[in-house]
Amino acid sequence: MSAVAGRPVREGVRTRSRWAAPPRPVWEEEPAKTGLAAKGLVLGIACFAVLFPLWIVVVTSLSPKKVIDETGGLVVIPKGVTFVAYQELLGGGQVQRAALVSVGVTLVGTLFSMTVSVLCAYGLSRRGSLGHRWILMALLATMFFGAGLIPTYLLVQALGLTDTYLALILPSAVSVFNVLVLRGFFMGISPELIDSARIDGAGDWRILRQIVLPLSRAVLAVITLFYAVGYWSAWFNASIYLTDQKMMPLQNVMIQLVQKQERPMGLAAQINTGQLSPLAIQMAVMVLALLPVAVLSPFVQKHFRKGMLTGAVKG
Repeated sequence: MSAVAGRPVREGVRTRSRWAAPPRPVWEEEPAKTGLAAKGLVLGIACFAVLFPLWIVVVTSLSPKKVIDETGGLVVIPKGVTFVAYQELLGGGQVQRAALVSVGVTLVGTLFSMTVSVLCAYGLSRRGSLGHRWILMALLATMFFGAGLIPTYLLVQALGLTDTYLALILPSAVSVFNVLVLRGFFMGISPELIDSARIDGAGDWRILRQIVLPLSRAVLAVITLFYAVGYWSAWFNASIYLTDQKMMPLQNVMIQLVQKQERPMGLAAQINTGQLSPLAIQMAVMVLALLPVAVLSPFVQKHFRKGMLTGAVKG
């Protein structure tokens, strides 16, 4: 036995200075070189698995018909570049019309969905609002129970929305998950800030416009991207609510090309005479469908952690 600071201490027991830093958890320790190498290898494989198919699609869409015929299908190594497929697709006809339809539906639908979602989320985030608890429970119920396809189709038909562009927007205009994320973010805003605005005479519309929305740019950017990608990639509503081929969005035309059900007007003759490769046309349509999402995603990526996670956790 020995004494340390006047107290007996057993021999062999390690003593730690009161000023020494406490031990850190395992996940906070400095990674070893083998761990860093393993992480880099896994990330490299994941990136290759994602980018390699995109590379094949882009290279095939830019390859001449002779190269595609020589390879017997998809092209991995480029041997010449031509933009004939894109020129024919964007030169007029069904594909160009379908692209314009997709752009219009995406812009109008995203604006409408964001407006309704923001208003709904802000009302549900104010605990004193009329019936907010019952409305919230009703919205949550729709996440677990749905009417089904047939009642939804009958409702759309009864409202006279079939063969109209509204059928591509209204049935899927609001996502309850997005509303809950917005609500959680709005509830995280300091109540003192809103109370001080009310003392100064500001109403709910002014508080929403000048205080809540400017402080919620991160979550608004993320939810806007979610809605935009959803409208741009949607094809099911058009396949069941639209019968006019001229009204079809780009995704439905792409499906027809990939499945070879129907070729766009103006391209069938060139494909049949051997001037264009049908595979190059298919790949070019895929590139056009993926391009907007690939361009916009990096600009919104920085808002994902602050907007998405904060709204989800605080909700």
